[in-house]
Amino acid sequence: MARGLDRIWVRFSLYMVLTIFVTVGVLMASVFILTDLEYQRFYNTLPENVSRELDHLNQTDQNDSARAFEIYGQYRREDLWFGEKWSLILGLAICLPFGLIAGFWLSRVVTLPLESVAEAANRVSLGDFSVRAQPTRQRGEVADLVRNFNRMTDSLESLERERRATAAAISHELRTPLTVLRARLYAICDGVIPASEQEFRRLLDQVEYLGRLVNDVHTLSLADAGRLSLHKSDIDLITFSAQLLSTYAARISEHDVRLEFRTGIDPVRVHADPDRLNQIMSNLIENALRYAASGKWLEVAVRKEGKDAVLTVSDNGPGLPEDVREHLFERFHRHDHSRSRVTRGSGLGLAIVHTLVTQQGGTVSAEMPRQGGVTFKVTLPSI
Repeated sequence: MARGLDRIWVRFSLYMVLTIFVTVGVLMASVFILTDLEYQRFYNTLPENVSRELDHLNQTDQNDSARAFEIYGQYRREDLWFGEKWSLILGLAICLPFGLIAGFWLSRVVTLPLESVAEAANRVSLGDFSVRAQPTRQRGEVADLVRNFNRMTDSLESLERERRATAAAISHELRTPLTVLRARLYAICDGVIPASEQEFRRLLDQVEYLGRLVNDVHTLSLADAGRLSLHKSDIDLITFSAQLLSTYAARISEHDVRLEFRTGIDPVRVHADPDRLNQIMSNLIENALRYAASGKWLEVAVRKEGKDAVLTVSDNGPGLPEDVREHLFERFHRHDHSRSRVTRGSGLGLAIVHTLVTQQGGTVSAEMPRQGGVTFKVTLPSI
């Protein structure tokens, strides 16, 4: 019932009915008052014997008798419609201002928050995402409109802030390898640096880094545009993980990291895109090798929890600071600024993991085990 009264059309209708009721009441009261005044004036003009006779007729409920009408016809000489005309005029004089005030008040109640939304929308269209519509004390559709508009503006401001930060981060990420490439290529051309195989390897590393950055940005752009292609198939997550880890054996060995692969006896099947799943696992393993190789231990585990398939990638590295955990899956957010330019990541690896997992109906989170390090947990619907 209370929710129904919050509807603006319900309250508007009730206000209009109340306004009409009060207006009609004022009009009727004015008619009764003027009629009584006219009767008193008529009564005062009657001779004394006639007034006593009229009083007797009224007291004996004979005010509608032939004699009463005869008295009215004989002594009431003014226009019979005179009182009614003045009653209407007086009623209109009172009701018209009341109706106008009530109408203006009702329209103001409805249009004030809409005016605030319209003004804020105009400023948003000009690129000012900091503006907000003024909240209203009312409830119902208008209050919901103001609240939802402000939420939309919050989202637009957040997206604009993220867009600017992403553009600045991409330009920064591109500038460093391009500067290195330009400087060293000029040095080779000028004969300052010999054109050795080692030097070409350094340049190739910078080019590969640029390629990874472009591919990562392209993947996220497709996801933002809703055009990320997914070619799902039934996959045994245990077999798939084992095959992927076999390709990473040499790289893991180079970092002097001990790998443990833990699974159950029963197969764990998921309906997912194998290429995107490969990208998810590769980014998590690369993240562990890049930031947690000092722990000398890496564990990949696959298990089934209820109706979900769970993949965890754990390390024994230095862990994550508190401020990093809040922004772990944001784009271009890094928690290690001491790595070299050659081995650094693009700052998009975990953001891509989050996007690809979410696109396939799963979730990803980071946990901090008591023994230290970080455990990334990917949950996907099992079949």
